[in-house]
Amino acid sequence: MNPVDRAQRAVTPGKTPRTVRAVRADEWGRAKRLRLEALRDPAAPVAYLDTYENAVGRPDSFWRERAEQSARGTSARHFVAETADGVWVGAVVVLVEPKGSAGVLGVPGECDQAHLVGVYVRPDHRGTGLLKELFDAATGWAWSLEEPRVERVRLHVDERNGRARAAYAKLGFEPTGVTVPVESDPSARELELTVTRPGDSPRDRA
Repeated sequence: MNPVDRAQRAVTPGKTPRTVRAVRADEWGRAKRLRLEALRDPAAPVAYLDTYENAVGRPDSFWRERAEQSARGTSARHFVAETADGVWVGAVVVLVEPKGSAGVLGVPGECDQAHLVGVYVRPDHRGTGLLKELFDAATGWAWSLEEPRVERVRLHVDERNGRARAAYAKLGFEPTGVTVPVESDPSARELELTVTRPGDSPRDRA
C-alpha cells in the first residue's frame, strides 16, 4: 500500500475527529450518494461540469467501475473525509495527466501533472479546515507517485465561484493565466490554478 493511501486522522478543535482516506472499490454506492449530494448543492452550477440529472441516470456499473479504477490503479485516486461515526463529509478526486494529455477540459499539459476534480465539503464542515485535509491527502498521493513523477497539481475553477477561488488561493493554488470557456455558458471562463511540487518552486529554493 502506498503510504499516502493510509488513513490520515485530523482533529479540529470543537469538531468531531475526521479521517481522510482513499475510497475502496466496494464503497461505490457510498461514493455515488455523496456525488449526487454534491451535485444538488446550491453552488453546483458553478462548481461542477456534471449535473445531478445526468449523474442520477447513470447505471450502477458506471459507479462500480469508477470506484474500482480509483482503488486499484495509479491513474486516479478518490479520497473522502469520514467522521468517527462513519459519515462521509467531503471528497476530492485526483486524476493523473501524463505530459501532452488533454485532461478533463481539453487543455494539454506541458508536464506530468495531477488534476483535482469533484471537490466537495458538506456545508456543516465548511470553514473547519477540512478542505486542506482533503487537499493534503490528494497532493501527497500525487507527489508520492514514482511514474509519472508529478511536477504540479492543477485544478479549474469557474471565475464566478468566488468562495472556491478564495479557498484555493489560501491553500497556495495560483492562477497560470490559462482559461477555457465554461461548457454550459461560453461567456464565463474556467481558470486554471496550480501548485508546484514541493522543492521545485523558486520560493521553495530560496
